[in-house]
This record gives sequence, C-alpha cells and structure tokens, in this order.
Amino acid sequence: MRLKIPEYRFDLKAPEFQKTDDEFTIWFLEGVLEKYPAYVECLMYLGNAYTATGMYEKGLRVDLKLSKLRPEDPLVHYNLACSFSLMGKPKESLESLEKAIDSGYDDLMHLVNDCDLESLRNEDGYKVLVNKLQISFKKFA
Repeated sequence: MRLKIPEYRFDLKAPEFQKTDDEFTIWFLEGVLEKYPAYVECLMYLGNAYTATGMYEKGLRVDLKLSKLRPEDPLVHYNLACSFSLMGKPKESLESLEKAIDSGYDDLMHLVNDCDLESLRNEDGYKVLVNKLQISFKKFA
C-alpha cells in the first residue's frame, strides 16, 4: 500500500513572499547576514546573486569583505577580479586575478570563457596571466 501525501497550498500574502526568485534569494541572504555577518558561504551566495542580477557594486562590496575574511582563498580572489572587471576597474581586476592564480586558482577553461572578465581580454596583463596559468597547467598535466 502506497502512502498518499496530502497536497497543501499556501497563500502567503506578506510582501516578502511576493518577490521574484532572485529578489527573494537576496532578501533571504541579507536577512541571514544581519544575524551572522561573517557567514562566508552565505556571503559567497549573496555576491553571486548580486552579480547575476546586475547589482555589481553590491557584489563588489561583498567580494571585498570576503577577501578580508578569506585572504588565501583563490575562488574569493577570482570572484573579486570578476567584480572589479564588471565595475570597469581593470587594474584592480588584474591584481585580484593574479592573486587568485598565485593562491591556486587553476580553472583555465572557465577563466578564458567567463563573460565577467570580457573587459580584460585585450589587456596585456590578462594575456600574461592566462599564459602563466597555461604554463603551470602543462607542468602538472
């Protein structure tokens, strides 16, 4: 005999529950961070949500905070490079990208295809960093 699970429907009228998926995600994560401001995983999700919705300045602020909380994390520095790039700050972006690579970031395919870094493609510093990553990739392949 199969157990039949009843179907429940909720009609939530509170304005917080009338938000789009992205709006709700951001609202929820911001609420969590009010109570736990150094919750790294939550900050990472929020930074990605801000960037995905075009809130680049807020995403940059989150990534800067993460870079202080996790100064040796390559993914944090990679995301920071993306935020700087999206904000039109190539010098800062290249510095963060170099820090990411020096800290162990090694996803060459993602780096060369990431549209967040599009503004860097013609920068000499970008080409040097891609070459550096290609060389280190070949050493371990």
